[in-house]
Amino acid sequence: MGFAYLSIPSFLSAIFLVLCAVSILPDITHAKHARVTRHYKFNIKLKNVTRLCQTKSVVTVNGQFPGPRVIAREGDRLVIKVVNHVQYNVSIHWHGIRQLKSGWADGPAYITQCPIQTGQSYVYNFTVIGQRGTLWWHAHISWLRATLYGPIVILPKRHVPYPFPQPHKEVPITLGEWWKADTEAVINQATQTGLAPNTSDAHTINGLPGLLYNCSAKDTFKLKVKPGKTYLLRLINAALNDEIFFSIANHTLTVVEADAVYVKPFRTNIVLITPGQTTNVLLKTKSKAPNATFVIAARPFATGPATFDNTTTTGLLEYKTTSSPTNTKLSNKLPLLRPVLPKFNDTAFAANFNNRIRSLANAKFPAKVPKTVDKHFFFTVGLGLSTCSKNQSCQGPNNTRVAAAINNVSFVMPNIALLQSHFFNKSKGVYTTDFPTNPPFKFNYTGTAPSNIIVTSGTKLLVLPYKTSVEVVLQDTSIIGAESHPLHLHGFNFFIVGQGVGNFDPKKDPSKFNLVDPAERNTASVPSGGWVAIRFIADNPGVWFMHCHLEVHTSWGLKMAWIVQDGKQHNQKLPPPPFDLPKC
Repeated sequence: MGFAYLSIPSFLSAIFLVLCAVSILPDITHAKHARVTRHYKFNIKLKNVTRLCQTKSVVTVNGQFPGPRVIAREGDRLVIKVVNHVQYNVSIHWHGIRQLKSGWADGPAYITQCPIQTGQSYVYNFTVIGQRGTLWWHAHISWLRATLYGPIVILPKRHVPYPFPQPHKEVPITLGEWWKADTEAVINQATQTGLAPNTSDAHTINGLPGLLYNCSAKDTFKLKVKPGKTYLLRLINAALNDEIFFSIANHTLTVVEADAVYVKPFRTNIVLITPGQTTNVLLKTKSKAPNATFVIAARPFATGPATFDNTTTTGLLEYKTTSSPTNTKLSNKLPLLRPVLPKFNDTAFAANFNNRIRSLANAKFPAKVPKTVDKHFFFTVGLGLSTCSKNQSCQGPNNTRVAAAINNVSFVMPNIALLQSHFFNKSKGVYTTDFPTNPPFKFNYTGTAPSNIIVTSGTKLLVLPYKTSVEVVLQDTSIIGAESHPLHLHGFNFFIVGQGVGNFDPKKDPSKFNLVDPAERNTASVPSGGWVAIRFIADNPGVWFMHCHLEVHTSWGLKMAWIVQDGKQHNQKLPPPPFDLPKC
């Protein structure tokens, strides 16, 4: 048997090749877990939908109401082409997605993009970085999100388990509102009169009103479950103007996640969820199928002075038994058990529920709370009046209209996108950077209102250097009436380090801040007649909207925007816009 001899250079070359092969093995292994690019196409089209005995044409994605589910894993890239086939301008916001260095894909019209005009399209291209859980997408222009919304489900990376028992099944449950009238006509009428818009006619669970409304027995959401199983319910509040209580008769829910951040699990019979928020709960079914059907109920939590849609949407939790026709008839005759929900204005329940939400704050899921603060801001949020022009006939006192403001500034939407103006250094005539860091004057914010409640208006922004550590105290006011405000910040998660009733005390309250395991969210409820303190690191260059997620208050001007400047490093800068960015 012969032997092949290698020369020294050949031998060294062979060793080099072996070492190269070994060195790339980890990359080959890693490639198995590399990100996946997932493509979706959203055709924005009209669809006739019948609810409450009436049919109307609504704006949908792909003819679906509610809209389609977007599914991804942590680390995946999403490429979503949106084509506008309707008469309205459209933009889509991917609510809660951090959009790290992809601010062009965030979606709010006239903030990060001009809207997609009729017959035009835009590709939203972004990567899900360091997030997993339930988020959602919705239209972000006018009131189109009344029907233009759907879930975003971000699964953990492959082979990474949940930090709670693996559920038997996962079910998105999206809470919404339904108007018999065209919602664009509703807000347009309110804009013309200067008064509050008409309230919705029903609340919905996955687009269905349920048993308590006219003609709606067939339009009732049904959750069919097996005995002795655990279900993960992905709750989303997509309602325009109502915070909502949610409960299932005779069943306890375990809260395990809020706004796509895992939380310390806690048991509750009732979940409170504001517009914009998401909450994942575990439902453990009874060990044996009971001889009953259980009502799933949701109705508003309301604290303000205005009227609201004080109706209840219902679904049914039904236990699966053997599927013979006889059993189906029997299940229809089973007693119907209803949950008991809090009073519509139960602020004590709201405060207690929100205080129970705490980050896991462990080695695997740390709570990276900023311990020091570079910039402190104090923002009053609430209502007021705005003087109408002489050629406009507003129905408020002395030709005024209802307005809403942060630090007495009612935000005026620009005609071109703020992000483009900032990126190309063309801010002149578009916006100014003099948004007030404190209220223009001090008063007893939750006590007797000042005599002058006229707000100012403008397109004013605040500038933050890259990596600034920020604290914002959001203080409700009692002007016109105290009310809770779900404030949503685009582009970031923040930590809710403190909250309280009455006026914030800068000397006493900070000593009580929770800097260990506070809730990490993208939408926080400013308590009615109270305050909330949030902290975040400005590590995402771009222009980021912050607004009340009660659509009526956003329409009235309760909104502002932050400019986060580029950092010095190449990977700390916002890339140029995509070629198909819509034009105004």
